[in-house]
Amino acid sequence: MGTKLKVVLVSLFLSALLFPLVFSASDDGLVRIGLKKVKFDQNNRLASRLESKAGESLKASIRKYHLHSNIGDSEDTDVVALKNYMDAQYFGEIGVGTPPQKFTVIFDTGSSNMWVPSAKCYFSVPCYFHSKYKSSQSSSYKKNGKSADIHYGTGAISGFFSQDNVIVGDLVVKNQEFIEATKEPGLTFLMAKFDGILGLGFREISVGNAVPVWYNMVKQGLIKEPVFSFWLNRNAEENEGGEIVFGGVDPNHFKGKHTYVPVTQKGYWQFDMGDVLIDGKPTGMLPLAASYNSLLLCDGDMVAIVIMWFDISIFSFYFSPFSGYCGGSCSAIADSGTSLLAGPTTVITMINHAIGATGVVSQECKAVAQQYGQTIMDLLLAEAQPKMICSQIGLCTFDGTRGVSMGIESVVDEKNGARSAGLSDAMCSACEMTVVWMQNQLKQNQTQDRILNYVNELCDRLPSPMGESAVDCASISSMPSVSFTIGSKVFDLLPEEYILQVGEGAAAQCISGFTALDVPPPRGPLWILGDVFMGRYHTVFDYGNSRVGFAEAA
Repeated sequence: MGTKLKVVLVSLFLSALLFPLVFSASDDGLVRIGLKKVKFDQNNRLASRLESKAGESLKASIRKYHLHSNIGDSEDTDVVALKNYMDAQYFGEIGVGTPPQKFTVIFDTGSSNMWVPSAKCYFSVPCYFHSKYKSSQSSSYKKNGKSADIHYGTGAISGFFSQDNVIVGDLVVKNQEFIEATKEPGLTFLMAKFDGILGLGFREISVGNAVPVWYNMVKQGLIKEPVFSFWLNRNAEENEGGEIVFGGVDPNHFKGKHTYVPVTQKGYWQFDMGDVLIDGKPTGMLPLAASYNSLLLCDGDMVAIVIMWFDISIFSFYFSPFSGYCGGSCSAIADSGTSLLAGPTTVITMINHAIGATGVVSQECKAVAQQYGQTIMDLLLAEAQPKMICSQIGLCTFDGTRGVSMGIESVVDEKNGARSAGLSDAMCSACEMTVVWMQNQLKQNQTQDRILNYVNELCDRLPSPMGESAVDCASISSMPSVSFTIGSKVFDLLPEEYILQVGEGAAAQCISGFTALDVPPPRGPLWILGDVFMGRYHTVFDYGNSRVGFAEAA
């Protein structure tokens, strides 16, 4: 889904990929591809930010598929070892063509196309820092030529489709359609440790309607079971970065049983999620949702801080006040291509406040709290309809379901003719978030003074749109747990699991693993459970039964 750049860059370097590939055939009939560790260079901070991939798809289904209890039971599985780069990028190696030309790729469940840099990429600087596909050197190459463009949160790649054999582990996927990228703008691709992307989402979101690599694995009978699973090693110091298994699961990498939820809409691996808890206490998303009934939300891919990426280009980013307060339940996607965990600005702000994260102070938010806070409080106490309050006080226009910007431009500097076209948008959004926060506190029977102070504190914690929030490394041990309700189970994330640390000692920087991204309907609202979540929980993508499963990683 998308990608991001920002103040505290976290994980991409200009240095070349210096790790050799190690092929090894194990006695269980599986081929593992080992990657060497790349040491962190303290002089080169990440140059690309994370724009979390937005959305994966929904689709209801019945549990009729039984996974192997041991990947060694069948030769119809394939294991690809992943490289962990600072807990921000997980990538492995594939081959394209005959003989194979090697590329490092992100195995991305948040997109569906495969692309690698082309030898015909002449005028894009990032191409000079990565391996390039040379069709003239492959005997299995077939010309296609159809143009292609993919838009991510941090830029776009463009090129044309080609067809060739793709080698993943010891599987040879024949006549695979992929994109030869001839243009890769932005620092994200320039600094990335990977060459390209291998999408593992559904065909419904495939650019050019190209058949995804995963579909062809199943169609060509290369694997017995239509399942793949991820284990992401969150210990960046270990040589083994993780593992993706095609055709089954590895029991050595999870504990207990998986909790499965049905995919609710094809496209992304999307499913229904319950409430989000901070230190065991609900944020009130579901109850509040019923009051608001309308809602907006989030998506993205490579976002600010850092790190990783991609599928969000399909959506427009926009600040939404009632983001995350879903009607009945929220939707979430499991996205291996997103480094952090992204969610609605309203709730992410509450989380970052609870963990002491500092984002960008919103002057508009504080202005609304100071000028209209008491009025909003009085209207809530008078049992006014929450979704109409901001239009009643003149900061929004009610459209029948919620408040929307009045589109009024404010003159900032008449002498110079400068105007602030986005001021009313920000004030309207700030007002609607204030209503949500205040109602949440009123439900907890807080005093009016405490509520007004709380709203001001939340304004201070507002994260940068498509950006990261920093925390005090010394405070990690005292931070609360953050939990997500999926299926019948609550999945906890502890501070050491949702905080990313860059550097050591006095030079260390700690970053909140939660970033704000709002995806508008109909795709949103959405939560993007990226590597921060998948690192704690082994994830199974069950294509045969259209479901996603989570179990504690081992």
